[in-house]
Amino acid sequence: MFDYGILGNSLITFAIVFVTILVVRWLVMAVFKRWSRKEGKRAKVVPIAKSIVNWLTLYGLLVYTLFHFRSSEWMFQPLFSIGSEPVSVFLILIAVLIILLTSRISSLVRGYIFPGVYKRYELDQGVQFTFDKAFHYIIMVLAVIISLSTVGFELSALTVFAGIVGVGIGFGMQNIASNFISGIILLFERPIKVGDRVIVNDIIGDVQRINMRATVIKTLDNEHIIVPNSYFLEEHVINRSYSDKVMRLVIPVGVAYGSDVQLVKRLLLQVAEDEAGVSPTVRSVPEPFVYFKEFGDSSLNFELFVWISDPTHVIRIKSELNFRIDASFRKHQVEIPFPQRDLHVRSIDSSLTDQWKR
Repeated sequence: MFDYGILGNSLITFAIVFVTILVVRWLVMAVFKRWSRKEGKRAKVVPIAKSIVNWLTLYGLLVYTLFHFRSSEWMFQPLFSIGSEPVSVFLILIAVLIILLTSRISSLVRGYIFPGVYKRYELDQGVQFTFDKAFHYIIMVLAVIISLSTVGFELSALTVFAGIVGVGIGFGMQNIASNFISGIILLFERPIKVGDRVIVNDIIGDVQRINMRATVIKTLDNEHIIVPNSYFLEEHVINRSYSDKVMRLVIPVGVAYGSDVQLVKRLLLQVAEDEAGVSPTVRSVPEPFVYFKEFGDSSLNFELFVWISDPTHVIRIKSELNFRIDASFRKHQVEIPFPQRDLHVRSIDSSLTDQWKR
């Protein structure tokens, strides 16, 4: 006969230890919070210490739960079955423990070991992101397989589940599957990568993350656009950083008719040279070039071509060049016209006017 008194005492003991662990964590976190307000070496290690405490608390609670209820029948009673394999609370906790531990190991490796490797071999941000994601996906898949095998779960029992998932993908998850596969292609083929400056639907932004389903792009207005991964393989996307970050910057300028065009050319080239002297982004090679574009309706239209080494500075460099052009033209009295329209009034025959008045 089942002894409910023993069960009650066991639950009380478990609750006391459980609450004690949480209280200790809370006290330790309070100490860390006080340390974080101070400057010095102690404040720098606080984030790492907090992460370790959270890690120890989570896994400590899981391990204690398994140890405390190791003799309880309900821990091993089947909750449900997949195929012919029964699944109990004990098996679920073991699997969760292995997966969580693997996830933590993955985070530690990607956070503390890989950065040193990346720095040593001077890998760019996009390659780093690809390695991080690939390593995490691979190790997590292995963790799931190992956790199921460790607890005695036959992987062949997953065939039924896999068949159900396959039917679901075929009928209702086409977009999710397409975006997931597209995400894998983006990570390895790398038509875009983290850190690239792209133009999507006339919106300029930088690729921040390539997730399993969608890519996050941060715009120049500090807004975030969530774009499905399949979009980058199916639609027209401009990648300003694909193979070479050097790009040509075009500055349109109009001057009044009658202006000295050779003087305008010299002033524009001088502006580009002056900006290159103070901004490392502006390149001297290829050399700046002045293009006499056309005879416009109200002005002689020129374009100043300047090459820059980093597309993320387009707006700032364009603004600086415009400031310099305006100051230079004012100094040398080169007129920048505005659109004008001439109105011609024709005189009317007096006889017709008299007729109209009658």
